[in-house]
Amino acid sequence: MMSSIAHLALFDGVAELFRAMDAASPRAHTSVLLLGIFGPLAFALALAISGKLEDRAVKIAGFLGFLLPALSGLWLWIAYLSLGVEGGYAFLINASTGLDFLGVSLFLGLNGISLPLYVMSGIVGLAAGIYAIQSGVERLRLYIILHLIMLGGLMGLFASIDLFFFFFFHEFALIPTFLLIAIWGRQGRRAVALELTIYLTLGAMLTLAGLIALAVLSGAGSFNLIALRVALMETGWQNAVYGLLLIGMGILVSLFPFHSWAPRGYATAPAPTAMLHAGVLKKFGLYGLIQIAVPLLPEGAMAWNPLLLWLALGNILIIGLITLAQRDLKLMLGNASVMHMGYAFLGIFAFSAAGIGGAVLMMVAHGLSVALLFLLADSIETRCGTTDMRDLGGLGNQAPVLMAFFVAAIMASIGLPGFANFWGELAIFTALWASASPWVIAPTVAGIVISAIYGLRAVARIFFGESATEFRGGDLRGAEKAAALILLLSLFFVGFWPRSMSDSIDAAVADSFPPAATFAPVAALDD
Repeated sequence: MMSSIAHLALFDGVAELFRAMDAASPRAHTSVLLLGIFGPLAFALALAISGKLEDRAVKIAGFLGFLLPALSGLWLWIAYLSLGVEGGYAFLINASTGLDFLGVSLFLGLNGISLPLYVMSGIVGLAAGIYAIQSGVERLRLYIILHLIMLGGLMGLFASIDLFFFFFFHEFALIPTFLLIAIWGRQGRRAVALELTIYLTLGAMLTLAGLIALAVLSGAGSFNLIALRVALMETGWQNAVYGLLLIGMGILVSLFPFHSWAPRGYATAPAPTAMLHAGVLKKFGLYGLIQIAVPLLPEGAMAWNPLLLWLALGNILIIGLITLAQRDLKLMLGNASVMHMGYAFLGIFAFSAAGIGGAVLMMVAHGLSVALLFLLADSIETRCGTTDMRDLGGLGNQAPVLMAFFVAAIMASIGLPGFANFWGELAIFTALWASASPWVIAPTVAGIVISAIYGLRAVARIFFGESATEFRGGDLRGAEKAAALILLLSLFFVGFWPRSMSDSIDAAVADSFPPAATFAPVAALDD
């Protein structure tokens, strides 16, 4: 592992550039933040109101709309590091909405917890957008418009400091998901879209009730997260409000036993939709618990922690065994995505700097790796006409590049050193060992073994042996390679330099979770 000095030297020249830009234009970064959120929405609107366009023009406009959030995330990431914000909020924007009497305003900004997820959203959005553009689906313009709307909502979600807009942007991104599955999904898509609507509407309503109760019962009279952090709430109310948020957000994250919508939803959804939802939108609930519920309702969190422990183990062990039984590749990946959310919940359960920070790193790494896996699974289905692993085999000889990407994605998902997932899992394991329940390490390690079994078995069945179905289409094409490479390089980058994110996460966690500050921070794992 490179030393911290060598790591910082990599970006020293870029940091100097941003310092000069800060001095010349103090509003530059807030403009970039707005562009990352509203840029894709502007391109979606332009495509919607434009007359008849050639496919080439639609693809170019779509690509620019998907590119802006990625550039915004990278720009602000480097700027945040150069400014030395130490985990606090930066790039603040507070605009009146006419609802100030309700304590609601468009309050945007990024701190050490939200920034890594904002960056990840832009990267996954660009990869999903590139894959959507080359998909060749019917009604391509509407397909791109809906994904652009979804991406704009995702970027706004992680940039919102006002809880009302935090919820609003989530719902704004969720609506296109239902439409994309219902129109372009696989067989049984309408039933799956209806199931998603029922589950996620229930989760959203419980979450909204919890957020309103939080704003009202705290006495702050505002949905402003910064203002809420100095407010106090009685223990009894903390337990009730945290329970609403845990169950509501747990449904949205597919916390066991409220998980059944997720595997079928991801298996049925178009690949770019699955990439954005499983990779990014599903992090809404975990992010809400980490950024809002746990720091504002710590006594409530501790009261619910024993239940959270068993539900998280349900994700890891029960869903892990269900994943082992899957024969359809996309269903396997959908269940695996649900399974890995259990590790992030255990990070919250540990209630320490290492646990919370590890959960954030896990969310970033999972978003990148699961998006890559769904992209590659769809590429396999396009070439073989099926994702039933009993009918697959021998693809390694016919598509070696596809095999290389798939093997790397599986290794990342398992948590192999060198990938971002490793650091999130290691931090969570460290936090669990230091917690009052170190025995939890045993079932979590068993979950890693389960992941290795189903992952390596999938590689063997798909890429080795003899094929039982016709292979058509050749190896990965240029656009597919580009989308996959964006995600894989991001996993490697964070895997080899975790402090590029963990330092800011540590500082934000120490600021938001004072009782947990005595535990080993995530960055210490890289020393």
